[in-house]
Formats: sequence, C-alpha cells, structure tokens
Amino acid sequence: MGVKKKMGKKAFLFPGQGAQYVGMAKEFYERFPVCREVFETAEKATGLDVAALCFEENEKINITEYTQICMLTAEAAILKALEDAGVHADVTAGLSLGEYGALLAAGVLSLSDAFYLIRKRGIYMQEAVPEGGAMTAVLGLDADAVCRVCEETDGIVSIANYNCPGQIVITGEAAAVAAAAQACGKAGAKRAVPLNVSGPFHSKLLNGAGEKLQAELERTEIRDIQIPYLSNVTADYVTDKNLVRDLLVRQVSSPVRWQQSVERMIADGTDEFVEIGPGRTLSGFLRKIDRGALVCNIDKMEDFERYVNR
Repeated sequence: MGVKKKMGKKAFLFPGQGAQYVGMAKEFYERFPVCREVFETAEKATGLDVAALCFEENEKINITEYTQICMLTAEAAILKALEDAGVHADVTAGLSLGEYGALLAAGVLSLSDAFYLIRKRGIYMQEAVPEGGAMTAVLGLDADAVCRVCEETDGIVSIANYNCPGQIVITGEAAAVAAAAQACGKAGAKRAVPLNVSGPFHSKLLNGAGEKLQAELERTEIRDIQIPYLSNVTADYVTDKNLVRDLLVRQVSSPVRWQQSVERMIADGTDEFVEIGPGRTLSGFLRKIDRGALVCNIDKMEDFERYVNR
C-alpha cells in the first residue's frame, strides 16, 4: 500500500512598496460590492479619496505617505474578494508594508485600524527621511559577505532586505551606501542597482518613525491571531498577540527577513503561495528561493478568475 501524501499548506503573501501602479484593484472595485466597501472604509479611516489615488493618474501614488495606504487598500480589496469566494490561507506573511495585509488575513487588525495605522506609518516614514538617504540592491553576493562589507564601511549602512538568494538590499546614508556598494562589487557582487525610493527605509535612520508609530499602536486593538503569520523582524511565527505592537515598531527600522520567512514556511509544510496585490515581485523571489514551490499572483481580475475556477 502506498503512503498517502500529506496535504500541504497554502500561504497568502502581500507585497510592499514599489509594486504600485495607477489602476490597481480597479476591476475588483467595479465588480464586487465587498471590494468597494474596502475602499470606502479606507476613505473613512484616512480622510483620503483612496479610490481616486489608486485609479486616476496622479503623482501622489509614488510618494510614501500615499503609496502605503493605496497599496494596502488594493491588497485588502483583493483579499476580501478571495475570502468571499471561499479561498482562505493556512499561513500568511507580507513584505514591509505588506505585513499589514498579512495582519488583516490573520484577523489581527480591523480594516479601519489597519488603514489608519498604515496612513500614519507612511506619514511618519516620509517625515523621518533625512537628507541624503539611499537604498541599493546588491546582486550575486551572499548575505554574510554583504553584512561584513556594511560593518567595515564608514557611516550608516546596513542590510534592509534579505529578498532571495543573490539579492540583498542595503540602506543608510547615501555616501555610505555608495561606498558599500562599490566594496560589494570588489567582493564579487555581479551588480549593485540603486533603488528609486524616497528614503533609507529599514535602517536606524527611521527609528523616529517607529517611535511615533508606537504611540498609535498603543491605542489600537490587537485581536487574537486567527491564522499563523510571520514577522519581518524575526522570520518566525507570531503566536502571542501581545508581541505584535513591538514587532511592528521594530519593523520600520529593522531588516526585512523575507527569504528566511519563506524558508520557514516551506520547512513547516507550506507548498502553495498566493501573492495578493500589485505586481509579481514576491513570486519572483519565491522561484529563486524554491523552484519547486507552487506560486501564483492575483493582481488582475483574470488572475482571480483563473485561480478560483481552477
């Protein structure tokens, strides 16, 4: 008699800043009342016409304090459409601001509170951005080598993102980031690509933004965790809801351990990953972390229909 194969787990993944585009989630807004309600909740929570910011040509969508609320609203709308269709996850995680999408999927935050917090997070991060901050993606050099280079470089520079094998993002003061990128090249990196971002995110230069966010989090209800979610800070499951506030504060200025988070989910039996929201960034990372994992992204209506009707 053959051994019955153990059913794997499904993960919902939520992307971070940089994947946004004008028109994201518009098809969902137009088709599903539950998705329109998500946008209405975002407007009430923030005082912004989030639908207009997401759907109409504008420059604000690429400015951090607006990008974050737009991205989370689009992600939440698609999540609600999936849940309404009876699709649910066993585990969830999100990259940077995407962690708030994971918190929604895990039942930890109400929609209204999540939108209010991410709006404040965007504002505080924008305000905290110092002159001369930068981020650069280092390609083709292992994390330990990048970490050593950062430690040996004068000024403030550190790892911001462990995205996938061969892709590490560094962050900090522009001069220090440039020097570290050059040193990474000498150490064997294939390329160093400066990122078009408005600040040195996930560095200690953003500590002030985390402190301001903490005050908002203290006033926010943290609900019981309904499905396991992983923290960017620890790359581990959060099982105690009383740790959520501290982890979200630390997340603003700590490295995003995305590769480690995905590896932890895989080790725990997760074999299907559904990226929810704009772009295919996380799907790309996943294929480099584990070529055998089943990966799909749900960004457009055609993606949604293909997935729910399979």
